[in-house]
Amino acid sequence: MTRARRLAAATALLAIAFTGTAASAQTGSQIPRRADGHPDFAGIWQTLSEADYDLEPHAGRQDAPPGPGVVEGGSIPYRPEALAQKQRNFAAREKDDPRLKCWVQGTPRGIYYPAPFQIFQRDSDLTLVHQFGHQVRTIFTNGTGHQTDTEDGYYLGDSRAKWDGDTLVVDVTGFNEETWLDRAGNYHSDALHVVERWSFVDKDTISYRATIEDPKVFTKPWSIELLLNRRRDKNFQLIEDYCFTLPYEQAYPHKEVK
Repeated sequence: MTRARRLAAATALLAIAFTGTAASAQTGSQIPRRADGHPDFAGIWQTLSEADYDLEPHAGRQDAPPGPGVVEGGSIPYRPEALAQKQRNFAAREKDDPRLKCWVQGTPRGIYYPAPFQIFQRDSDLTLVHQFGHQVRTIFTNGTGHQTDTEDGYYLGDSRAKWDGDTLVVDVTGFNEETWLDRAGNYHSDALHVVERWSFVDKDTISYRATIEDPKVFTKPWSIELLLNRRRDKNFQLIEDYCFTLPYEQAYPHKEVK
């Protein structure tokens, strides 16, 4: 290589390195931040992914659009006996999916359920309010540890978080086994342990990653990753969506108000 070509190549590498550094710094400076310097996740968010229909790659079917899947490696590492239960869940999904009973979606399913949710953030915690059923989840960032007595467990688990730079790392334990992970019958037991990582891609996009561990159901931990998009529609807000009350809709007093 001639000296001129070596110089040109070196200049190009420096330009690429500078561009990457500049882009990273630009992203870091442009994301919303609170007064304490931590990222500010407050806002209304929603996924565009097909994760709730099936976490794994799947073709279109009558009750689900096709999707590339959000599981790293493509497949969930079920224990043989647990895989048989998952297959029974899939066969009975039209009546057994907890979503159809209007139960709380759980963690992490509530995050990628195709409906918006709103985050309210303080120094000591984040509160997530979901449109579907108005389920409310608190993620504590005040340095407290997990509850030691959860009795029968919680639908949403017990969430305790810390900051890893600009990433919020949430440890979630204390589950019951009443929720599913998607509409395809993927499920968990009360031994579920979830570690979430929330970080900004840009000011209107969150990268959401969750590592799922459950030795009663899976042979090893596995992870999902997807994007959450800020709802920027004019005057957008959460709307009541308590589907369990639909049979009583005609009895609602507010329906009579003119």
